[in-house]
Amino acid sequence: MSVLRTPRPVATFTTVALAVVLALSAAGPAGAQDKKKASTDAAVEKGLEWLKRTQEPNGAWTQGGGQYTTAATALAGLALLMEGSTPKEGKYSDQLSKAVDWFLKRSQTNGLLGTPATEGGRYIYGHGFGMLFLACVYGEEEDPATRRKLEAMLKRAVEFSGKAQTRQGGWGYVSAADGSDFDEGSTTITQLQGLRACRNAGIVVPKSVIDRAVEYLRKSTTSRGGVIYNLGPGGQAAQAGGERPAITAAAVACGFSSGNYDDKYAKMWIKYCKDSIWQNGRLQSSGFDDYQNYYFGQAVFVLGDDRYGKLFPDDKKDSWITWSKFKDATFAHFAGTQASDGSWNGGYGGPVFTTAFNLTLLQLEKNILPFYHR
Repeated sequence: MSVLRTPRPVATFTTVALAVVLALSAAGPAGAQDKKKASTDAAVEKGLEWLKRTQEPNGAWTQGGGQYTTAATALAGLALLMEGSTPKEGKYSDQLSKAVDWFLKRSQTNGLLGTPATEGGRYIYGHGFGMLFLACVYGEEEDPATRRKLEAMLKRAVEFSGKAQTRQGGWGYVSAADGSDFDEGSTTITQLQGLRACRNAGIVVPKSVIDRAVEYLRKSTTSRGGVIYNLGPGGQAAQAGGERPAITAAAVACGFSSGNYDDKYAKMWIKYCKDSIWQNGRLQSSGFDDYQNYYFGQAVFVLGDDRYGKLFPDDKKDSWITWSKFKDATFAHFAGTQASDGSWNGGYGGPVFTTAFNLTLLQLEKNILPFYHR
């Protein structure tokens, strides 16, 4: 704009036009970014308000038919924590306080979080998400009495997870005893993230439990770099052709949550995700898109805009998986597919799951919860 303020008596048309063009070109990208951020912020606010309105009087969230209550309550609680509220202060403190109280009242004597009867025969999911949520609450809790309650509950929860682990090191939909030692990838990752959140918060987690679970995921990795659904009896090498993109994306996020970026298997998982999920800068459908995108987004957030290049220096820059590209490919879609009431539906798990998943991704850049930091 300094051209327009020239001390010369008369500015030529060419000079003025050039100044306007320069000003618009400088403001354009910033203006576009501001517009995108405003759209994201509006979607987040609508989504959080929907969660607030749909919380049950007892503090829980539930899916259709009153199922998956433990998992839904934990995931909704995480989304509210990521806004910046805590059970003691903030816009959603009342909702978070009620959610924590719901867990405190329904923790089983054996350490299982929540109520098994409401989990559709898959209570291990709720237990894992519950540990993640409560560990994040515990890490920021300052009231001594509440901390003692949470600490005792989380210690029992960690002990339950250790006992529920199968002989091969994974977890199934229920404990090893209840499920005849069956295990599979998605529940294994849910447990691993929950246990790591507990450990990060200062709760003692046996190293052997973590190590066995990590080895389970490695054994479940095929020569193509993808993770299969179930390792099967005997722990034989995973066969190519049975890879699950969504579980592989979850494995990347799980590996990154431990700070393990340069591991051989993490690199294999990233490459597989690039080929199966992230083709030409666009997300591909796997049939479990909300679950897939939830974990893949967490992994890409950790990659940022330059870590992929450090992991794979021989790859061309325009082929890198970056957070900026992921945002461009997904955030506008999230805003455009949000229902008028603030929820998201159409996902595999139902509106509470999908809304909480999307709100988690949309709020990663706030860097509120240490568990999701880069």
